[in-house]
Amino acid sequence: MESFVLFLPFLLIMGGFMYFASRRQRRAMQATIDLHDSLQTGDRVHTTSGLEATVVGIADDTVDLEIAPGVVTTWMKLAVRDRIAPDEDEDLDADLDEEDEDSDDESRATKDS
Repeated sequence: MESFVLFLPFLLIMGGFMYFASRRQRRAMQATIDLHDSLQTGDRVHTTSGLEATVVGIADDTVDLEIAPGVVTTWMKLAVRDRIAPDEDEDLDADLDEEDEDSDDESRATKDS
């Protein structure tokens, strides 16, 4: 009986840990399901492999993504990791434009020399 009393706090701590861990996992899974259910044509998304694309079609378990102008590929919805916020997308475009201007300046310097 004495060993059971010593073992009881350990069981309670382990039970609490398992409860909170499964609760966090359930919340994350529900967030992923909500994201997949809310996808719409025209949304910019990241895939689990890091690819950025635009949603052009949605079926039950798949989504058609345009990864480049005129290039459409079919992915499982589970491969969509998150939606790119419109302001984040604009910031990325502005950064790319600045990089293009910088590379143009460097190429002019090498051509003029």
